[in-house]
Amino acid sequence: MASDKVLEFTDANFDTEVLKATEPVLVDFWATWCAPCKALTPVIDDLATEFDGKVKIGKVNVDDNPETPGKYGVRGIPTLVLFKGGKVVDQLVGAVPKSQLQDLIKKGL
Repeated sequence: MASDKVLEFTDANFDTEVLKATEPVLVDFWATWCAPCKALTPVIDDLATEFDGKVKIGKVNVDDNPETPGKYGVRGIPTLVLFKGGKVVDQLVGAVPKSQLQDLIKKGL
């Protein structure tokens, strides 16, 4: 992860960092071998800077943390899920344009 504003979420910290967060949280479910996930990395970094202080943005490596993706029905990656108040607001699957991700985030603001 290139940006220090993009957090790492795990099975161990997901409840605390995402579900109990006071701000909206965008979670990127990804894997190191996934080319579309890699293509999305600079976009996620940009969004973390753009929405810094308003939305928490982080990634869950599905290979290292299989429990959390299973709970949320993640079948393909990248899957981006927006949480607010511990609940799923909406999600997108695939390497979507930045504008679609901005629209997704704005649903939580």
